[in-house]
Amino acid sequence: MNLDNHYDAIVLGAGPAGLTAGIYLSRAKLKTLIVNEGTIGGQMILTHEIANYPGVESISGYQLANIMKKQAKSFGCKIVGNVSIKDTGCSGDIKTITLSDGTVYSSDAIILSPGGRSRTLGVRGEDDYRGKGISYCATCDGDFFTDKEIVVVGGGNSALEEAVSLTKYASRVTIIHQFDHFQAFEHAVEEASNHPKINFVMESAITAFHGGENLESVDIENLRTGETYNFKTDGAFIFIGYLPNTEFLKGKVDLNHRGEIIVGNDMSTNIQGVYAAGDSITKRFRQITTAVADGTVAAMTASIYLNELKVKQKLAITI
Repeated sequence: MNLDNHYDAIVLGAGPAGLTAGIYLSRAKLKTLIVNEGTIGGQMILTHEIANYPGVESISGYQLANIMKKQAKSFGCKIVGNVSIKDTGCSGDIKTITLSDGTVYSSDAIILSPGGRSRTLGVRGEDDYRGKGISYCATCDGDFFTDKEIVVVGGGNSALEEAVSLTKYASRVTIIHQFDHFQAFEHAVEEASNHPKINFVMESAITAFHGGENLESVDIENLRTGETYNFKTDGAFIFIGYLPNTEFLKGKVDLNHRGEIIVGNDMSTNIQGVYAAGDSITKRFRQITTAVADGTVAAMTASIYLNELKVKQKLAITI
């Protein structure tokens, strides 16, 4: 074991849950490493405006992620981002993270916070026009559709809030939703419903995307009547939820039928010394605040485990 690469705790994932866990662990004077395959901040950095984070009137996801990163590093947490992870070892007393370049990090405890990714519609033409009119990120691509007409797919908080955000750019936003009602908070529904640039197509679903070099239209099926018609549009933004990034954990920790990590109230998994937090765990609500709470609980539980482990190790040496 390379002692230079051995940590008290490794946090896998640098979204709000992982960064929070890193802050709490390192502040508790535990040698902590955060490893992340993508950009530090996770899905949080894709959010244009966060207006419901307690104590902060308004901030972008990118700004909040940078603040969390700075806090973690200020307490001594090491952060490694934009790497490729080859393998994760959760069983045994020593946990390991192996990178594609052969680097191996080890620890006595690990917190899994790999987050999730945007769910796709899985219909004809979606792969062809991804990045050519189809987007899953309003913050990333909204300005490309200035003075253009777009559609937004979804009926949850993200879909309605991002639809409102996109009105800063688009001349017209049409929300397409499969049900006759929304699964969003009342204030989000009211804001979208009262916006002059937003129209609604309910009980409907996109069945195909069409165009030339870029997206030009979509086929929309009325789910009540079964009728399908072609709808002209310059762009489509899809906000229909997340899929947990847990494929690499199959057979390593217990997952439910949706692929979410099963945890207890203290964020512990079925493996001793392994904890999980954030959008990849079993829970109903997925917000930045809930991810931060998960990360806090996971870190505090891991801290207790690590401190007890150090006491046992000292006793063993004494004896």
